[in-house]
Amino acid sequence: MVSRVIPVDTFDLVIFGGTGDLARRKILPGLYRRYLAGQMNADSRIIGAARAKNTVEQFRDLIHAALVEFVPKDRQEPADMAAFLAHLDYVAIDAKEESGWTNLKAILRPNVVRAFYFSVAPALFGDLAERLHAHHITDAGSRIVLEKPFGRDLISARALNATLSKYFSEAQIYRIDHYLGKETVQNLMAVRFANILFEPIWKAQYIDHVQITVAETMGVEGRGAYYDKSGAMRDMVQNHMMQLLCLIAMEPPYHFDPDAVRDEKVKVIRALQPITSAEIVRGQYLAGKDDGGYIEHSQDPNSKTESYIALKVEIANWRWKGTPFYLRTGKKLRARYSEIAITFKEPPHSIFDDANGWKPNVLVIRLQPNEGMNLMVMIKEPGPGGMRLMQVPLDMTFADALGADADDVPDAYERLIMDVIRGNQTLFMRGDEVEAAWAWTDPIIQGWEARGDRPQGYDAGSSGPEDALMLLHRDGRRWREIKE
Repeated sequence: MVSRVIPVDTFDLVIFGGTGDLARRKILPGLYRRYLAGQMNADSRIIGAARAKNTVEQFRDLIHAALVEFVPKDRQEPADMAAFLAHLDYVAIDAKEESGWTNLKAILRPNVVRAFYFSVAPALFGDLAERLHAHHITDAGSRIVLEKPFGRDLISARALNATLSKYFSEAQIYRIDHYLGKETVQNLMAVRFANILFEPIWKAQYIDHVQITVAETMGVEGRGAYYDKSGAMRDMVQNHMMQLLCLIAMEPPYHFDPDAVRDEKVKVIRALQPITSAEIVRGQYLAGKDDGGYIEHSQDPNSKTESYIALKVEIANWRWKGTPFYLRTGKKLRARYSEIAITFKEPPHSIFDDANGWKPNVLVIRLQPNEGMNLMVMIKEPGPGGMRLMQVPLDMTFADALGADADDVPDAYERLIMDVIRGNQTLFMRGDEVEAAWAWTDPIIQGWEARGDRPQGYDAGSSGPEDALMLLHRDGRRWREIKE
């Protein structure tokens, strides 16, 4: 199945931090793929902006090397790459200085979409916003794109929102969370709201519990000092996992409209109940045979920062009262594996013998690897010998079900950048949403800091700390296995 590709309007996209790692690994390769797909207008331009005194040719050479490294080999036709690179320009600029801004203003064109991607440290967001405004580079139709973190607590998030709102309206600010750009995450909304099958039973009366898992095999090597200032709660739960929870739990919006969707997400966050220390498990991975542990990678022998966290979360509203949401995420786990699993309750009455192998229905949404969904249902085991039940999946792996080559499916950054150009904020976080998430998260972090809690050690390559198992065992449930 070939997806429809609709070209976007002509744009000038300025990437601050255009020579940085994110630009090289994700942003520019993603734009190249959109160019190949025919979605990037022939007159559009991509302008790198960074402190390095590069020429345009040097910047193009840098991005050419990035395309060779990060784009599949079968997409590296020299003519295509040369044509794409011809759309690139470059300006040497410093976010904290005045040099370069006049040059940037001079090369931007009127009457095209102007977007500015802040692929820089969050400490520079305010400086960039201020100088774009002071040099009259932006107008009412301009857009800015921000990477997380959006603050590190409620106070800093409010301060950042206040700074940005001096120069830009909320309709111009695109806070990017790449999890929301994943095909499977968006399909979660389609499954819920485009089919009458699920929505009538999408509530506590029929759903036993929900598990959200984001497991990584990598540690924090090379960025331990940075990560040690955040930890799994700030790095993953407050944004990525909170977004996944909201999409599962939110009420149907009146329309698939940016503010309508985000209104419902904010309601979920504000309905989250405070959690106790008994509903939190934190961990740090230990050293393995051939590698150091979190303590070595963070370079702080006294670090109390978590590389793993598991939480039991409840939502205080009519739809979800009594249905727990279990969240877990961690580094150095058994597999790179992300999924949402909705486990349904048992039928109110079984006509079959209890010993005949009944298992609950589970809707599994796989985010990585092998994006897709499957619904575990009970059927009769083939053959004679009576009514023996077995569980089988109704599988919808996207590559199989839709006949899609993995290289043809836009990745999250591709989709989200095109949404910026279109002016569609549905998959981006709103300022009050960010603040609501921090308002719930802050007391949890402050609680373990006040108690002086230390994370529990866990073996690299395991499924996490032992205490995380008890988080579910106390409720008579089990975590799903972390596996490829």
